[in-house]
Formats: sequence, C-alpha cells, structure tokens
Amino acid sequence: MGYKTDESGWKVCKKSNDVVVSWRPSSEFPGNVYKGEGVISGSPEKVWECLKPVPNGMRVKWDNNVKRFELVEQITEHISVCRTVTPSAAMGIIAPRDFVDVILIKQYEDGTISSNATNVSHPSCPPQSGYVRGFNHPCGCICVPISGEPNKTQVFSFFQTDLGGFLPRSVVDSFFPSSMAEFYSNLAKAVKSLKDL
Repeated sequence: MGYKTDESGWKVCKKSNDVVVSWRPSSEFPGNVYKGEGVISGSPEKVWECLKPVPNGMRVKWDNNVKRFELVEQITEHISVCRTVTPSAAMGIIAPRDFVDVILIKQYEDGTISSNATNVSHPSCPPQSGYVRGFNHPCGCICVPISGEPNKTQVFSFFQTDLGGFLPRSVVDSFFPSSMAEFYSNLAKAVKSLKDL
C-alpha cells in the first residue's frame, strides 16, 4: 500500500491501452520495483476471481508467467505459503524459475482487495533441480472499486523480483515492462470471458 500512495520517483517505461508501467530503484535489493496501473472492465469480484493466488485458480490459465501454483502451507484463512513456478521466458534466455512466498490477502472497508507477498524460506520447499530459485521482494496486486462504475476496477500491481541466476541486467529490465503490459491485457481478456458472478 505504501508503494501505491508514494508517488515520488516513478518513471513511466511502457504505456498501452490497458496499463501504464512505471519503475523506480528498489530499496529492497539492487534492482527495480515496477508498478502497473490500469482499469479493467469488470467488477472487483470478477477481477479478483481471476487474480486471487490459489491452487487450481484462474491465474494459471491466463497468466503466461504462472505455470503452476502450489499451496505449501495454509497458516490462517488469509495467510499462506505458496510456490509459484514460471516457464522459461524471453525466447529461452530466462530459464524456468520457482518462487516461495508468504501471501497475505486483505479486504478493506471500501471494497479494495489486495494480495501481498514476499519471499520466504520453508523447510518443505527447498530449491529444486530444473528451476532457478528467484526471490519476490514485497509485491502484490490491489483491486480498487471505482466510485459510480460498478463494472470497472482499478488494478495496481507491484513487482520487484530478483530472478536469481546470472541474467544480464538488460534482459531483466527489458522483460518486466512488456511482461506487465501482457499481464494486463490477458487479465482483461480473462475477466471478459467470465460469466456474470
């Protein structure tokens, strides 16, 4: 939520019909934090149905960067530890990754719903062969209702990911803006394909 309210230092790096992507240096690791901001046609409930981080959820169907999503441990109703597996990307330059995160889902009185995550070590999920272990620094998605527009949702997304391995910085910096623009256009299509909730 702090990234959403702090407007300072963001530089726009990609704009499309669906999203504006900005970045600034991360204070968490020697990389960048990326912010996506766009309006999706669909109620917050529908958008959340497509975004929510749950095993066998819709996310693995439409998000090209999520190949598998596994529950490692359910801690409380709203807090879980999950493993996300990503496919290879950037024409094979980026090998398959996996990420282990603690995820908090939070609902606010104004109808905003957020999914908030950061990397964590878990004894039952050590690094596995065939995957480079990456690390998500504080990141997430925030679905905000738009007053007077019940069938539209403002979606903020924040990514600050250490992809691990030995990737050239230029590859990482070119991957995220285009990948986030694709995230928004695929999310919009997924929401559109949902039957009325």
